[in-house]
Amino acid sequence: MLAVAAGLARTGLAQTAPAAGKPADLAAYEESIPKAAFKIAMVPIPANKEKNIGPFWMAATELTWDAFDVYVYRLDEEDGGEAVESGTQGATRPTKPYLPPDRGLGHSGFATISISYRNAQTFCEWLSEKTGKHYRLPTAEEWEYAALAGATGDYSFGDAENADSAAWYLDNSDSRPRPVGRKAPNAWGLYDMHGNVAEWVKGPDGKGCIKGGSYLDPIEDLTATACKPNDPAWNAGDPNIPKSKWWLTDGPFIGFRIVCDPNPRPASNAAPAPKPENPASAPAPAPK
Repeated sequence: MLAVAAGLARTGLAQTAPAAGKPADLAAYEESIPKAAFKIAMVPIPANKEKNIGPFWMAATELTWDAFDVYVYRLDEEDGGEAVESGTQGATRPTKPYLPPDRGLGHSGFATISISYRNAQTFCEWLSEKTGKHYRLPTAEEWEYAALAGATGDYSFGDAENADSAAWYLDNSDSRPRPVGRKAPNAWGLYDMHGNVAEWVKGPDGKGCIKGGSYLDPIEDLTATACKPNDPAWNAGDPNIPKSKWWLTDGPFIGFRIVCDPNPRPASNAAPAPKPENPASAPAPAPK
């Protein structure tokens, strides 16, 4: 995360929020993961009235195993319980994977992979309950807007000829994911929006789809507008009946990135909200 922090400093995003915070004044902050010496860098994304997109925060990188391990292995629980479908404060959690879910492709500092849409959503619910903030997956529209970061065309980095400076894809990845934050960020300080691992978003139909392309895709599949709907083939190799709702046996190229919504969580999903450790630099918790 040192490279990410340095990138935030270079883009002027490593700052504290104004005392009188209007939505347009969102400031970068870091979210601590419970029981882990790890923080997620959150970048403010400005509103766009023409696209009917309000301001929000987006993680500077794809979510890594450093954060996901705490959730899936219940490292936040003092007695280290089994990871079954009954989580803290009502959130569900996946069952523990029998084999290393990273497939030997990289763990600390690498993006979480082989994750189902439900698993990504549930991580957001768990983090929301732990922090009192409103974490969720981005919509397809929000993701595309943030990926381009004000650029026009198909990529935030200009033409496809510039891809090697900003993206891991079929031609330069050696067919394996790479540690997050190693390529140049876009103009808003977001890394790996094109390539590395594809990212779950909420599609216009309310269902999950993946955007951004991955380390296995050609450059033309990394455009900001490209979107692939949920495909049963991504879990075809699961021998269980029914197949896992949490893990994708054939999706080692699929991960996710979180956003934080400045609006409160919907009442049906909201849990009692603890006070943030630093209200001046973090989004306000959802009211009771």
